Amino acid sequence: MSHFEKVSFEQWKSDCGVKGLSEKGLREWYDAIKLPKQATAASAGCDFFMPFSLNFEGGSCFRIATGIRWVCDEEEGRDKVLLVMPRSGLGFRYGIRLSNTVGVIDADYCDSDNEGHIIVSLENPSDKTVMLGEGKPFAQGIVVRYEVPAGAESDSSRNGGFGSTDK
Repeated sequence: MSHFEKVSFEQWKSDCGVKGLSEKGLREWYDAIKLPKQATAASAGCDFFMPFSLNFEGGSCFRIATGIRWVCDEEEGRDKVLLVMPRSGLGFRYGIRLSNTVGVIDADYCDSDNEGHIIVSLENPSDKTVMLGEGKPFAQGIVVRYEVPAGAESDSSRNGGFGSTDK
């Protein structure tokens, strides 16, 4: 069964983009990262939680290194995709959205050199600063089965994240 797990501290540290914080401070943030989880038994999505607090200024973009990877085991078949989108409340109240509209995390992304680290880029198009608190949900992921049309299959493999399949 597919599942979420943390990337290594070293991978998260190299991707998080936080400058000037001590190794101890970074380790505390990393240790506090929570795995995505359903809010209710009938929730389609699993909430992703902020690894730190952020005053998200209006008119800005911010990349959040979640510290999370999604593992889709080959034995069960890799005919699934994880779709990542903002939580509907943030979108409805403030217009917050993903910079790439919907994150598509392919089943083989977990095999990449970056450990399949899911990084979410958010935009705040409003004129309001929105507080995204540490440990609070900010995005959600939904695992969906898909089908590849006959004749459109590929036997190529990936290594990398954004834009890696067209290199």
